[in-house]
Amino acid sequence: MQINNTSASFGLLSIVVHWVAAIAVFGLFALGFWMVDLTYYSEWYQRAPDIHRSIGVLLFCLMVFRLLWRWFSTSPGPLAGHKRWEVLSAQIAHVCLYVLTFVAIVSGFLISTADGSSVSVFGWFDVPSVTGQIKRLEDTAGLVHYWSTWALVALALIHSAGALKHHFIDRDNTLRRMLVPERRDN
Repeated sequence: MQINNTSASFGLLSIVVHWVAAIAVFGLFALGFWMVDLTYYSEWYQRAPDIHRSIGVLLFCLMVFRLLWRWFSTSPGPLAGHKRWEVLSAQIAHVCLYVLTFVAIVSGFLISTADGSSVSVFGWFDVPSVTGQIKRLEDTAGLVHYWSTWALVALALIHSAGALKHHFIDRDNTLRRMLVPERRDN
């Protein structure tokens, strides 16, 4: 199996990073949706937000790596059968997915660090506040976080629907290219 991308297909590294990021986004969304209703007396009241923040910081690192990999690695071009509007909408969707992911992560970080405290990542290391104490920052960041995560999940679902359309209706290799890397025959 090829690790690197080629002009025709994604490599194993891009595929793994794509799916880990997707699982993290949907997992964080589900965890966040669930944890906002926890009461002070729930055993998960402190633990769930700690897990949410830790995975969020790790997702930030993964997304920075993914963006760098995308800039410095070959990317497969669109398939020959794709229409111009499909290629353009896919490009716009990918840019929006990246932007929304970073907005969601940064706003979540600002919620947690608005009082000047740091974020502990599973007790392995701490990420310090970059703002110090700013009054009402957590309210503004919370609003941005709320709407950006809903927009991110909605766009990710549309992105998934497009991939399924290509797979089941168009019967092309769009989805397969993000599932299994091409075998390199030597």
